[in-house]
Amino acid sequence: MSEVENVSEMKSREIVPGFHGRFVHSAQMTVAYWDIEAGNSLPEHSHQHEQIVNMIEGEFELVVEGKPLRLKPGDVVVLHSNVKHSGSAITDCRIIDVFQPVREDYV
Repeated sequence: MSEVENVSEMKSREIVPGFHGRFVHSAQMTVAYWDIEAGNSLPEHSHQHEQIVNMIEGEFELVVEGKPLRLKPGDVVVLHSNVKHSGSAITDCRIIDVFQPVREDYV
């Protein structure tokens, strides 16, 4: 049976400085609800997971394989497995990321 959870009531974890996430896991995927403080950056990295970035609020510069993308509310980006990416919050941001398979490091 499914349960109803309220994201705002979930415990937040700071994964890198200024990146606060709340995570929901199914058997096959992870959904990350991010609150990101302006001026904070995510270092370049890659992972086995496919990732869909959903920009909800604010502005964020996502750099995908060296190409900068300026994201605004409503923008969506699909990142394939093992693609190098990084990013910086231009303003305070809210982003929802969907990862497949499950991000075990976020459990």
